[in-house]
Amino acid sequence: MKMIVAIIKPSRLDPVRDALAAIGVQGMTVSEVRGFGRQRGHAEIYRGAEYQIAFVPKTKIEVAVPDTLAERALGAIRDAAQTGKIGDGKLFMFPVNRAIRIRTGELDENAL
Repeated sequence: MKMIVAIIKPSRLDPVRDALAAIGVQGMTVSEVRGFGRQRGHAEIYRGAEYQIAFVPKTKIEVAVPDTLAERALGAIRDAAQTGKIGDGKLFMFPVNRAIRIRTGELDENAL
């Protein structure tokens, strides 16, 4: 099993959710986060004064998938989240050693 963590633009959440559902991913966790990468934030003008915004709002998606679905899920997220502009985000994939469904006690891929 793999855990995929995606940091994307908030406006791309619905297309990513739809793309993952289309390949059979059944659940995900979504969080509103703030951060910066190479862009180092951005400047905004409010009432004539310029303010430096150091942390940009992003959406973090976490999804656990079986090994057989991992590469397809990465591709689906990448394709749905990509706008071609700075700040599209990042994808990370980690191995998952154990998953347990609390309600039934099912293990590993059966728990997904």
